[in-house]
Amino acid sequence: MGYSWAWLPAAVLLLATTHAMAAASGIQTTEAASVIRPPAATARYSPGAFREAPAFRNGDACASPSSSSRVHIAMTLDATYLRGTIAAVFSILRHAACPEDITFHFLAAHHRDADAVRHTFPYLDYRVHRFDPARVSARISRSVRTALDQPLNYARIYLADMLPRSVARVIYLDSDLVVVDDIHKLWSVDLGPDRVVAAPEYCHTNFTKYFTDAFWSDANLSATFQHRRRRPCYFNTGVMVMDVARWRAGGYSRRVEEWMAVQKQEKRIYSLGSLPPYLLVLAGEIMPVDHRWNQHGLGGDNVEGRCRSLHPGPISLLHWSGKGKPWLRLDSKKPCAVDHLWAPYDLYNAATALED
Repeated sequence: MGYSWAWLPAAVLLLATTHAMAAASGIQTTEAASVIRPPAATARYSPGAFREAPAFRNGDACASPSSSSRVHIAMTLDATYLRGTIAAVFSILRHAACPEDITFHFLAAHHRDADAVRHTFPYLDYRVHRFDPARVSARISRSVRTALDQPLNYARIYLADMLPRSVARVIYLDSDLVVVDDIHKLWSVDLGPDRVVAAPEYCHTNFTKYFTDAFWSDANLSATFQHRRRRPCYFNTGVMVMDVARWRAGGYSRRVEEWMAVQKQEKRIYSLGSLPPYLLVLAGEIMPVDHRWNQHGLGGDNVEGRCRSLHPGPISLLHWSGKGKPWLRLDSKKPCAVDHLWAPYDLYNAATALED
């Protein structure tokens, strides 16, 4: 299968095509990249740290705005990943056919983290929902990477509790991605009569590696994957369409917490942050979505963060999951080839200092 760049911005088509040709020719693209440390936890971007984005308006084909036509997108918001969040929002608006129909829901520990969003997108329809880190801090166990252990990384578990009851469906997106297609297409995914989550599913991945030997050797624990509707497969929780009402009715937050309690209090059954408990509850039960909606792993592995090439096939969403983040690698002057696909969405003003 060849590469399809139908949804990528014209400004980066040449780079992407060159990268694909290099990969097909066997040219090495997995060099280690130098990484700059992210801002200290106490540092804040000033509101003027980002260029103001243009106003994005609905096209003529868009229906008159109404509550039934609104697309709800949830993302976390904090100082460390703010640059990524700004780029993600910009990419979504830039490619949406009806951008005025989109409402963003930002989950934040501090409302001041939204100052930069307000200044960068003065026309944006958004809400900020405060997430109390204390709600989950005591449930978190140490993982392979410190960033995965931050309480806000677990906020997605409580989306159904934090969003207004009027929101029946939401798309959850990580902050280290860009969307290069119309987000309405992902929003329209059919969840069927009873599925709670829809996401791209990867059944070629070795599913067993997401859990420890202690898990698989315990017949009572490993039996959790028996009698699922489909074979349990890995899915990335950074891109999910969620039926919020079904999540609440099924008590899914509590079910995820129960597995976190096993990890914390009984035995170590996984080592990758908030992902494994999601898999324990939902693997084999989600509605699969086309892989084009999560070209994940562009940040490399969780330890070294080495460069990776794009996978074959069409692309609607590029996701820098893993240790390496594109803004850090670009700033280091040693970016990976795929990081140049993120750069056109970066609104950061490098000359603007961070606040203390």
